[in-house]
Amino acid sequence: MSYMDVSYSEEKFTELVLHIADRLKDDRPGGATKLDKVLFLVEFTQLRRHHRVVSGCEFKKLTHGPTPCQLASVRSGLVASGDALLLDEDFLGRPQQRLIPKRQADLSLFTADELRTIDDVLSQLAGMSGTQLSELAAQEPGWRLSEVGETIPFSTAFLDFPQVSTPTSRRLSESVAERYRFVAAG
Repeated sequence: MSYMDVSYSEEKFTELVLHIADRLKDDRPGGATKLDKVLFLVEFTQLRRHHRVVSGCEFKKLTHGPTPCQLASVRSGLVASGDALLLDEDFLGRPQQRLIPKRQADLSLFTADELRTIDDVLSQLAGMSGTQLSELAAQEPGWRLSEVGETIPFSTAFLDFPQVSTPTSRRLSESVAERYRFVAAG
């Protein structure tokens, strides 16, 4: 595998958070959970496509999906500086937090490839709920291979997740095949 650039830039991460939050402002299910998962999918998609991340923000595996390790401090800084508000909303009878930017993100920090990846991920995920995105993110090899509380390694972006064959899975497959008469004639 070739070199991967995964260095972290808090400045780029801050602007990425503002940009994605702005793009999600009219997306009804676009609260904190969706923001977390979009950030995760943007970083890993960019890494797979171009062997470098957008901001280098790291992600921790939590029970309901990956969450950006640096997001809490960046979000607090944005709110404290007046660059964003954090609103508590009701979404289908459940509480939802939404980050509302009060200024435009500085897109000059991003390459054309990064902006294309961000736009592509956002358009592919449009209308999906945070729960749906959590399920999608759980299909990522890094999610599956990490333990709750661990940082998801960027290198897992390049892994396939093949079906593992074990003696038990082979025995069960043979049992089902025999039961439904799918055994090849010999």
